[in-house]
Amino acid sequence: MMDPATPVALGYRMPAEWEPHAATWLSWPHNRDTWPGRFEPIPNVWQQLVETIAPHETVHVLATGAALDQAEGMVGSIDNVVLHDVPTNDTWIRDHGPTFLAGTDGGLPPALVDWQYNAWGGKYPPYDDDNAVPTRVVEITGRRRFQPGIVMEGGAIDTNGQGLFLAAKSCLTDPNRNPGAHTKTIERYLYDYLGAKRVIWIDGTMAGDDTDGHVDQLARFVGPSTLVVPAENNPDDENYASLKTVATQLHNETDLTNQPLRIIELPMPSPIHVGDTRVPASYANFYIANDLVIIPEYDDPADADALAILAELFPNRQVVGLPARDLVWGLGAFHCATQQEPALP
Repeated sequence: MMDPATPVALGYRMPAEWEPHAATWLSWPHNRDTWPGRFEPIPNVWQQLVETIAPHETVHVLATGAALDQAEGMVGSIDNVVLHDVPTNDTWIRDHGPTFLAGTDGGLPPALVDWQYNAWGGKYPPYDDDNAVPTRVVEITGRRRFQPGIVMEGGAIDTNGQGLFLAAKSCLTDPNRNPGAHTKTIERYLYDYLGAKRVIWIDGTMAGDDTDGHVDQLARFVGPSTLVVPAENNPDDENYASLKTVATQLHNETDLTNQPLRIIELPMPSPIHVGDTRVPASYANFYIANDLVIIPEYDDPADADALAILAELFPNRQVVGLPARDLVWGLGAFHCATQQEPALP
């Protein structure tokens, strides 16, 4: 029987990313180890990201010390931007930030889920400040907090807002994250805390990815029954087999009404290497804001094709490409760098 104290029992759910936002939350970049030898252009990437989102919704920026001073100088004077003195270890708030909830009606107080975070299975210590970010967001917003006690990364899940979820199997059942957990264990938390009705488990990889298969590189909802998936057309590319497997799986899945899912292919850019290291460049790592979709661009001919596909899928939104070739050396893109706060009903 469901614990009556769980968010879903009380009437909360996780909305789809395309539902109205109150705000976007960012953590300002400052960890030079995330972009070894190539950090200098990164604050400018965040400045451009803030400038792009702020005309559409409030942007909350977390930073402290010298990073806060830099953020103040670069984006502090922009309308709709709010800076908060909050320390972080790194910048990927999609994974270390909270999951904001919405009520099924207007009578519930604002709430969020405060998951545990351990830097992708302990890969990049320390992560104590990042793990504390949801607590600091509660202090800032006054939102009700739910604490499931398991490790959950925002990039490991996606939802259509109606209870259909994608989840990254190799990530969320990783013994370095949730020892002894099976898919049914994780599903119970998704049902009780986020409003899942059915979970589609994705078990794919992308070259250069350090997240153990986050779905925001591999498949994304763009409508209640429509997903985009990156497709590699070169059979000699190391991503070819994995991406084909993910696409084939999703072609065989159905929505909550047992109708086949509509699967739209996104191109892949040509492989990007920094030295001998391949980075996980994917157009699936886009971010949906109010009246806006932000797509990573990699200075590649496929950029225009990806933008055109998403523009057709979001005809009522401005679809904007922002340079991400420097950004992706940190092994993430714009979805990894953002966390949406839904508007209240």
